[in-house]
Amino acid sequence: MDWIRQALGANPEVALFLTLAAGHWLGRLRIKSFKLGAVVGCLLMGIVVGQLGVTMPTIVGRIFFILFLFSIGYKTGPQFFGNLGRKSVVPIVLTIVFSVVGVCTTYVIARVLNFDTGTATGLFSGSLQSSEAMGTGLAAIGRLTLLDDLRSTLAANVTVGYAVTYLVAAFTGIFILVQLGPRIMRVDLRAECQKLEEELGMKSHEAGVVSAFKQFVMRAYRIPDNGQHKTVAEWEESFSPERVFVERARTKGGLVDTDPDLRLHGGDVVVLSGRPGVLGGSNNPLRSDEIEDQNLLDVPATQFDHILKRKDLVHKTLSEIIEALGGEVATRGVYVRKVLRAGQELPLGPGVVLEPGDVLTIIGSKRHLDRIASRLGHVERMSNETDLVAACLAIGVGALLGLPAAHIGRIHVALGLPVGVLLLSLCLGWFRSVRLGFGSVPEAAIALLDSLGLTVFIATIGINAGPSFIHGLHSTGLSLVISGVIVCAVPYFVTILFGRYVFKLHPGILLGICAGSCTFSAGLAALQEKAESRVPALGYGVCYAMGAILYALWGSIIVVLMHKS
Repeated sequence: MDWIRQALGANPEVALFLTLAAGHWLGRLRIKSFKLGAVVGCLLMGIVVGQLGVTMPTIVGRIFFILFLFSIGYKTGPQFFGNLGRKSVVPIVLTIVFSVVGVCTTYVIARVLNFDTGTATGLFSGSLQSSEAMGTGLAAIGRLTLLDDLRSTLAANVTVGYAVTYLVAAFTGIFILVQLGPRIMRVDLRAECQKLEEELGMKSHEAGVVSAFKQFVMRAYRIPDNGQHKTVAEWEESFSPERVFVERARTKGGLVDTDPDLRLHGGDVVVLSGRPGVLGGSNNPLRSDEIEDQNLLDVPATQFDHILKRKDLVHKTLSEIIEALGGEVATRGVYVRKVLRAGQELPLGPGVVLEPGDVLTIIGSKRHLDRIASRLGHVERMSNETDLVAACLAIGVGALLGLPAAHIGRIHVALGLPVGVLLLSLCLGWFRSVRLGFGSVPEAAIALLDSLGLTVFIATIGINAGPSFIHGLHSTGLSLVISGVIVCAVPYFVTILFGRYVFKLHPGILLGICAGSCTFSAGLAALQEKAESRVPALGYGVCYAMGAILYALWGSIIVVLMHKS
């Protein structure tokens, strides 16, 4: 044991990676349908490792927290700026209501129970599931004019408050979203979501345009010798209302890429693209004539992402968008694979309304995609390249913009380095959606920065706070648990009542707004599982983007409020 203690103390980088491994493993453990999550897992394991006397340089956590904020800003930038219009007023108002109620509730409880600045900051950030608030709060405490020992104590108390209330709030938030929320609104959440899905065409028999939004396959078929000599367009029409296309054919003249007027004869071999269920179904007249033909099936297929921003296409349904594009260019052979909003996949149906900043993944053969790309404008082809110049400039310039400060009495007030980085990352994420080839960062890289940046930051906080955590837990444990439940619950209740009885929102979308307002992705997942639907994701995106900014600001403000009082 002494050897392990000495080895980890002398090599804190080893302790960090072991903490991350153990934390992510712990985060996968389930209690029925609830998972601890990587954030809680890494924090708890960091506290355990901290008991061994290991200390991490604070700069490590700060660097990874900045990378985490960059990823948040970058992926939500198009959604945030694209939805600053009248149609997003209600979700934005509810997000502001949620966060303001959270701040006020935290402040009142902290004053009543005489919590210090650090404990209040931890209570706020943990109860509202906001690592952004924790990071900016710690940065604000670091700027206070205090003795080093007192500053260290406050920072440790932030960790205690966050660790205790985060786990409590996770259970509380999920319980409210999936149980109390529907009861308050007196609705059957699953039935309401199914009803909306039927209205939007999400769970119909997938006729017509709906099939365009499913993954497709390609299969080869030989046209029977006694088959009719129909054109490609006529063969495709025979599958209507399903979308099936003749991509390629081998005729007496050789291998050809097809066009609608090409006439096919008995003995010709064709490649059909469509949904697996359609090509393998009884309505496929060529089902019994399927063959294997590797050369013919070697169709160059690819995909690209498009960030929706054309003014004539936004705030329209999927069917309206496809109809509009179909009037400009042939859409045959092109499929929408998925749509993401603030990193969350949306349910798909002809009646689903797409918003500015939604990311459409479009898939098909290369020649078809090139045709569509010419009409959509900026598209991002699959690539592993990252524009590090733009990414690093956004971080560096954003940090510099956050440094200037004003002095109100003895209080040091600044936007803050983390908030500056977040704002510039939002701008970069938005700008790359309107400027071809600028500031590109692959989705996988953003996902890595999001996950690793946050968990490294949390792990370093836990390691450094480990020695004082037990003492802090003994002194404020029970009061923190009760306070965490209250601070978590009150914003949910107020937002649900406002959204349902003032703004008359659909229950599933309203609860998705609540999850987004709390930047609570685990809550959204639990909500969708309970509803057996992705409808809640429709309310999540813009609220998540707005919430991330608000909590980054509130983290500093709660420190100022508590320190000033």
